[in-house]
Amino acid sequence: MDFTFLASTEFFADVKPEEIRERLACLGANVRSYPKGTCIHHAGDRVSTVSLVTKGSVIIEHNDIWGNRTILGQAMAGDLFAEAYACLGSEPLMISVTASEETTVLMMNLQKVLTTCSKSCPQHQKIAENLLKILARKNLSLSRRMLHTAPKTIRGRVLSYLSFLSTRSHSSHVTVPFDRQQLADYLGVDRSALSAELSKMQKDGLIRYHRNEFFLSANDPS
Repeated sequence: MDFTFLASTEFFADVKPEEIRERLACLGANVRSYPKGTCIHHAGDRVSTVSLVTKGSVIIEHNDIWGNRTILGQAMAGDLFAEAYACLGSEPLMISVTASEETTVLMMNLQKVLTTCSKSCPQHQKIAENLLKILARKNLSLSRRMLHTAPKTIRGRVLSYLSFLSTRSHSSHVTVPFDRQQLADYLGVDRSALSAELSKMQKDGLIRYHRNEFFLSANDPS
């Protein structure tokens, strides 16, 4: 276990590597590894763990009964997933979580995270505070996706999303963390239609792109 890496994550912010080593037992932690394509949590499952990706990445998605898939987000190394459902306890998952590559996850018992242990260590309280901040940030992320899917046109949705990435990185050169199918699912559009629109946007001088690398132009998108 790389405790220096864990100390760099938002969940363990302001907790020293040696303190994390001591606290993992208090948190009921265990490590699990998943091959690419493995479903870690299925829709309908009930979870009681806070899960931290320590290696690889996972896709968080919703699949309806007709097989339509909507990408809700991605958790990279250092990110949590399914923590909101763990807080609710008896609420069944409406989403599925799948390893998008070979992935290792640190799973911790939520009740042990939220309940101060007998030692009343300040690090434990700090971890609980960090979890609250992460929940708030995730709520904003879901609200942001609603903004990206609000435009009626594919171009409007793409521009909304790329504009957000550009603003966040303070650069006109952005990297999209999804492949084309995942991006189409995230924006709620057809993949072929998305690819066609990206080509049109490039011809119109709005963007240049190569695979997941996008360069945004200052041209008026209207």
